[in-house]
Amino acid sequence: MGIRIYKPTSAGRRNASVSDFKDLTKGYKPERSLLRPKRKTGGRNNQGKITSRHRGGGHKQMYRIVDFRRVKDGMVGMVESVQYDPNRSARIALLKYADGEKLYVIAPQGVKAGDRLENGPDASPTLGNCLPLKNIPLGTSVCCIEMRAGRGAVMCRSAGTQATLQAREADWAQLLLPSGEVRRVPSACRATVGQVGNNDHMKVVIGKAGRARWMGRRPHVRGTAMNPIDHPHGGGEGRTKGGRHPVSPQGKSAKGGATRQRRKPSNSSIVRRRKSRRYGQLKLHK
Repeated sequence: MGIRIYKPTSAGRRNASVSDFKDLTKGYKPERSLLRPKRKTGGRNNQGKITSRHRGGGHKQMYRIVDFRRVKDGMVGMVESVQYDPNRSARIALLKYADGEKLYVIAPQGVKAGDRLENGPDASPTLGNCLPLKNIPLGTSVCCIEMRAGRGAVMCRSAGTQATLQAREADWAQLLLPSGEVRRVPSACRATVGQVGNNDHMKVVIGKAGRARWMGRRPHVRGTAMNPIDHPHGGGEGRTKGGRHPVSPQGKSAKGGATRQRRKPSNSSIVRRRKSRRYGQLKLHK
């Protein structure tokens, strides 16, 4: 894919850009059997309280049911089309299997209409195929990775992401993730060979505030611009925090402290963290 830059016909158009969508299949229509209504929450929970700020509005969307498990083994699926998905940064591919069933999957970079993809231990480790990590050669780039066998892909699902299979030992495989973290996962977990498509997604410039509102993002107001009743930084004469260190609206420190649970069960699977005293700040793996 590429980036198309708008002509500066207005202040909002100047420097704005959009995907050229050349990686999509022309003339496609979303598969109606895989569409579901998507209800907007406005960042509120079941009690009507805001639990996620700056959410609301946005364009109406339909949710596409994506197959993250890919357990139709021994059956070839043909890519009918590569489509846009408003719910994620990656593209999705519509597969039609030999038995007539149609399923959406995350489209790796380079997959196009007419390609034939396979799943299962007997599949070859080629672009777009999904198979256990124990059957993938070392050094291969993979995406859509499971953390527990059979649960479905949870890692490296967004646009342009990929992990590198570094090593295998006993029933474990070692992966270098895009963040620089090295993690162990069971070698029976499945992954898709290749890199997730739409890798220029981060280069798109929104250009104006209204375009963010179309995405369902509401304005972010600074705490110093509020009243003391609304935010700990509010009030005072002029622009001041009153000498207080940056905090959240709830009064918790906002200076980059660790938020991961100390006793999270999966902590034991991390071989090397993305940021540590020993290795310092790691650069993103490309």
